[in-house]
Amino acid sequence: TWFWSLIQNDFKTGNIDLEGCMRLLEKMQINFDEDHLKHIFKKTLDKHSGDIISMDDFRALYRALVHRPEFEELFKAYSVDGKILPESQLLKFLIKEQFQTEANETTAMEIIMKYEPIDEVRKKRQMSFEGFIRYMNSDECSIFKSQHKTIYQDMNQPLCDYFISSSHNTYLIADQLMGPSHLWGYTSALLKGCRCLEIDCWDGTNNEPIVYHGHTLTSKIPFRSVIHVIDKYAFMSSEYPLVLSLENHCSPKQQEVMADCLKTILGDKLLSSPLGGEVDMTRLPSPEALKFKVLIKNKKVGTLEQTLLRMEDEYHGETEEVSDSDAQSEGEDSDDTLPLKQPRSPSKRRREHRSSPLPQKKTKGKKTRIALALSDLVIYTKSQKFVSFDHSLQHQQCYENNSIGESVARKLARTSAKEFISHTTRFITRIYPKGTRMSSSNYNPQEFWNVGCQMVALNFQTPGTQMELQDGKFLDNGGCGYVLKPEFLRDRNTTFTPRNVGGYSKPMSLSIRLISGHQLPPSSMSKTNKADPMVQIEIYGVPEDQARKKSSVIKSNALCPKWNETFSFNIQVPELAMIRFCVEDEVSLVNNEFLGQYTLPVTCLNTGYRNIPLISKEGTKLESASLFAHVWYY
Repeated sequence: TWFWSLIQNDFKTGNIDLEGCMRLLEKMQINFDEDHLKHIFKKTLDKHSGDIISMDDFRALYRALVHRPEFEELFKAYSVDGKILPESQLLKFLIKEQFQTEANETTAMEIIMKYEPIDEVRKKRQMSFEGFIRYMNSDECSIFKSQHKTIYQDMNQPLCDYFISSSHNTYLIADQLMGPSHLWGYTSALLKGCRCLEIDCWDGTNNEPIVYHGHTLTSKIPFRSVIHVIDKYAFMSSEYPLVLSLENHCSPKQQEVMADCLKTILGDKLLSSPLGGEVDMTRLPSPEALKFKVLIKNKKVGTLEQTLLRMEDEYHGETEEVSDSDAQSEGEDSDDTLPLKQPRSPSKRRREHRSSPLPQKKTKGKKTRIALALSDLVIYTKSQKFVSFDHSLQHQQCYENNSIGESVARKLARTSAKEFISHTTRFITRIYPKGTRMSSSNYNPQEFWNVGCQMVALNFQTPGTQMELQDGKFLDNGGCGYVLKPEFLRDRNTTFTPRNVGGYSKPMSLSIRLISGHQLPPSSMSKTNKADPMVQIEIYGVPEDQARKKSSVIKSNALCPKWNETFSFNIQVPELAMIRFCVEDEVSLVNNEFLGQYTLPVTCLNTGYRNIPLISKEGTKLESASLFAHVWYY
């Protein structure tokens, strides 16, 4: 009765065609994939001629799409008569199957009120199969723990105690050599919850600094426009501090323009003096204390105390030199792609010579002139050249950060993991992709998270497993861009290393029964709605936790493939582990086509019968596609 009353209006004028069918399903809030719907619609039509279907046909189509046998089996196991689930039976299901040990009558009642579409069933505190389907497909039954979708971690620890979502060359939306620079790079990264953006600044015409990838053919955008976009989107996805990592190639004159832009456009959002006017030399402030603040990461002249003393004075036009020992040399920190043209023109060399009135002492490395106006905006994130772990331990202040290229960092992580971790318990460390990655490819961020690096910067514009790990990791803690590091990566006396986890191991036995898939994207080779899907389940984490298991291939079925296969994993360090479900179409024995994936931290896994949403190569949610699995661990 409920079903007829819902659809009869649409059939008032007679039977409906495919368009009408789609409209009706949308009205009923049923997610469908057009290829799959067309296929079911055609099968329904095969029973008679023409291209329109009756109410009875529509019911058959609805059931084929929505009434999944794997849901029916569960429903019938707990239903008394196969039609109705009383509140008490739903509660039993929650406790026994979903492992929701804290569930009670109220929990069950809330689910009924929220998901049961049939009024008279709902009023009797019961659930029909229709309600059960809606519950099983909901976010509450997602494999991702709903309590981790909010900010649940302690946000009062110093900044260096968090993994921070970080982007590299944020202005690029393609490759490093010829690609366009675009404001969309900043907008999209900020909407994704990114909390550390990179801005590559160069002198532009009319005293207006520009942003682009220096010495390459990438297009240019005004620095001012970038800051306007950042001002608009900075805190849309997260209220926690945003760090602007400036890669500064500007003359002192244009650095002053930059400082002015930052102050006037960002206004109160810009952190331009230490919190409470005090400098705590022993620890960095917390994300909580820095809410809604934009921090500037750049080279800096002298110390924070000197900055504070200068705040009294006007010093427009003043510059000072920072030698290599104070700041990064270009080759080190400037995460520059190898330039297209190396030598400078003679006229440019002469110009540079004229602009440095101070007598040049013969020092190792080159000097960088920096405008005090910009230097003084650097408070808790001063770029400091990395020399060695020992050097940092002796000389580095807590507000000084290092940027280390991936190749050097990889070597250090392999040869001196203990010292590396000791370093990241004290100082914010940013890792960036090597300059030879012309196509803006990415490295695997996991190996640097394993040693506690806070800002593992990736090219957000480049899809692939690396960005999927990044997106998955930062789904945690409400997607706010800050994830608290495990205790063993925050404790200064830790002896943990990724290759020798020792007493820090909290072994977890994880079992995943992959039951089925639903409305998976058809293969690009298929003219209808077919694919030969298989699922790979991968674990990323410390070396001994890395694992990959494959399901069998289901031939010619993307609509509702059934696997019923169980996969077991033993995970030593769940706090660092990520799990990735990847669905592929077997094109040939040597070639698979990517259909969708979902990646999340192992600690965010929900137990029981769970739906696994799927995400496309470009990072958008595939609305109607999902996997269905049973998850259990101890």
